Amino acid sequence: MHGRLNVGVIGLGRLGRVYAQDLAQRVPNARLVAVADRQPEVAQSFAAEYGIPKWYASHQDLLAATDVEAVAVITPTSTHKEVVIDAVRAGKAIFCEKPIALSLPDAVRMLDEVKAAGAFLQMGFQRRFDAGYVAAREKIASGVIGDPVVLTSTSRDPFRPPLEFCDPKLSGGLIADMGIHDFDVARMYMGDVKTVHAIGGALAYPEMKTIGDIDNAIINLVFESGALGVVPLSRNAVFGYDIRAEIWGTKGSIQVGYYRQTPILVMTSGGITHDAVPHFMQRFESAYLAQIQDFVNNVSAGGQPAVTAADAVAALRISLAATISSNEGRPVEVAAMGLA
Repeated sequence: MHGRLNVGVIGLGRLGRVYAQDLAQRVPNARLVAVADRQPEVAQSFAAEYGIPKWYASHQDLLAATDVEAVAVITPTSTHKEVVIDAVRAGKAIFCEKPIALSLPDAVRMLDEVKAAGAFLQMGFQRRFDAGYVAAREKIASGVIGDPVVLTSTSRDPFRPPLEFCDPKLSGGLIADMGIHDFDVARMYMGDVKTVHAIGGALAYPEMKTIGDIDNAIINLVFESGALGVVPLSRNAVFGYDIRAEIWGTKGSIQVGYYRQTPILVMTSGGITHDAVPHFMQRFESAYLAQIQDFVNNVSAGGQPAVTAADAVAALRISLAATISSNEGRPVEVAAMGLA
């Protein structure tokens, strides 16, 4: 493929706008030629603001556009199956944000469609493109810390999202939507997960109970190798956005992430203080750009997806097993999930 890749973005919510802005302004070998959103005024105003030639109120209309070669699907998780399968059948290369779907049957159906069509589908797990997480992966692979034996992967939001987003019927809930990043990281560093045991509750925001979700959870992992892991999740970090990982090996350990956003300490008689990472865009802005750039590069070069649908299904399987474990108060074998 020569020249720039013509891309369309489907879904212009908070994260969809980030990807669309990057494609419009910061990915030199891409051309954002169309956007779509279920709210027509959103698509129209974004197209006008960024000089995008076409805008649509439905993903089907965007997929029918012959000049669109690839699409980024940044819609609610509950819509991923329909949109991705439609994109496969329209012959487009596809980038899709995580999670791949809300259920394993939906995810496997998507995987089958992708395989049958020989379609290109790359999944969005931006931590794989963050400089710290990438460097840690390289250090582990080169044997710097010996054999990795214990992982801690922490995700804490400063506050809860709107209740309608937290609704497990739309996002999958805390463990599936937030924890899936940690489960993907866990697989990247430690290999496949054998067993999960999760506990959780609506502790900081009692109103979470009205939608059937929780705001804090701790998930213990046992990997196929016998190594151990723990994933703490929270919606109430309060001070800021807390995303970190620590990998302990037989010869040392690696820490990924940071609390302090700006490299400055204020030292007075009242104590020593610094700021904190405000939220996900300040922490992962570069990773989101690197991820969508990688997608465009891979499609343009006729390469393979950096993060496959199979990776996404594996992380979803762990997430759903952990959700069952939290709900039922028992350990769950990931392999026993089947397609339920």
